[in-house]
Amino acid sequence: MSIIRQTCTPASLFSGDRFSVTYRIYGSEQEARAKAGDICIEQTVEFPADEVPEGIIRDQVFGRIELFERFDRESFKAIISYAIEITAGELTQFLNVVFGNSSIKPGIRVEHLDLQESLLKPFKGPRFGREGIRKLLKIPKRPLLCTAIKPMGLSCRELADLAYQFALGGMDMIKDDHGLTDQCCSPFEERVKRCADAVNRASRKTGRPSLYIANITAPHSEVMKRARLAKNAGAEGLMVAPGIIGFDLMRELADDDSIALPIMTHPALQGSFVTSRNGISHGVIFGQLARLAGADATIFPNFGGRFSFSREECMDIAEETSIPMGQLKPIFPAPGGGMSLDRVPEMLETYGQDLIFLIGGGLFKHGPDLVENCRYFRQMIEKI
Repeated sequence: MSIIRQTCTPASLFSGDRFSVTYRIYGSEQEARAKAGDICIEQTVEFPADEVPEGIIRDQVFGRIELFERFDRESFKAIISYAIEITAGELTQFLNVVFGNSSIKPGIRVEHLDLQESLLKPFKGPRFGREGIRKLLKIPKRPLLCTAIKPMGLSCRELADLAYQFALGGMDMIKDDHGLTDQCCSPFEERVKRCADAVNRASRKTGRPSLYIANITAPHSEVMKRARLAKNAGAEGLMVAPGIIGFDLMRELADDDSIALPIMTHPALQGSFVTSRNGISHGVIFGQLARLAGADATIFPNFGGRFSFSREECMDIAEETSIPMGQLKPIFPAPGGGMSLDRVPEMLETYGQDLIFLIGGGLFKHGPDLVENCRYFRQMIEKI
C-alpha cells in the first residue's frame, strides 16, 4: 500500500489539454514497450509508479502512450502525451518534460513535437519570421543571400573591409562568423561598429538594403549587454548559438522589445543531438525548437557539404520551419557549410524559394574579385 496520499490538488487545475512527443525507440518490441512506459514516468513524476495512488497524478500528470507501432526494422515509434500544465508555461520546463532524464538513456530519440495552441500561447516565437525579414530587405519572393566574415585572426579593420565588399556586391545579409566573439585581434565593440558602418556605407552606395548580423554568443551575463551594444552600433540583426547560450536565453533576447532585431541561430554544439540514435531529430532541434525560442532564421549544415547531414534530414528541417505551430511565424531555413555556387540549382529544387543561401568560402574560390563574385551570385539568383 502506498504511503503517498493526495487530497489537496483539485482536478480543475488541469484543462485536459495535452501535447504529444513522438519518440523513436531502438530495441526489440518488448524492450521498446518497456522504454516507452518508462518515459511516461521518467519525464513526469520520476517516482515509483506503483507508489502513486489513483487520482490526479495518475490521471493527469503521468505521461500517456497514445500510439505504439513499428518505426522500422530496428526501432519503434511511441507517441506520448503530457498535460500542458506540467510545463508551467516555461520553455525550460517544457524542454525538461520533452526529454530531460530520458536524454541520458540509450536508444531514445525525439522525432517530432505536436504542440497544442494552449501550450504555445505563452510563447511569442519569432518576432520577424520570413515575412518580416523580407520586408526589411524589400525582397518579396526570391531566396536571400547571406555570407560570413572570416577567418578568425583578422583585425577589425580587415573584417570590416570584407563586410563592405560583400554588401557592395549585393549580399542581403552579412554575418559574423560564429567564432568571432571578443578576441584580442578583433574586440567585440570595435568589430561590430566597424562592420555595421561598412555595411551601411555600402548599402547607401548601392541603394539596396543589406543587414549586418553580429554574433553575440557569449557568457550569460554578456549576451543582453552585447545585443544592446550591437544595436546601438548599427547592427541590424543578431546571431546566437542556442546550444551554447541556451534556448531560453535566446527566447528572452527575442522577446525584448528594447532590442527587437532579427535573430539567426547557429548550430554550434548541437551536432551531438542529431548525429546518433540518441538525441533529438534535425527537424525538432533546428526547426521547431528554434521557432519556439524566437529564431527568425536557422542555420544548419547543408547535405553534400563537409558535414554528415543527408538530404532527407535537411528537408525535415525545412519542413519544420514552416509547419503550423499556433501563432508562431514560419522562419527561414539557412543551409550552409561547404556550399558552392554550382550547387544552387540543386538547393533550389530541394528547399524552394523560401530559404537563405549561406555561402562563405565558396565566394572566395569563384574568382579573384570578391565584389564581382558576389554580383555573380546575386545575378544567378535574380534570374531564377
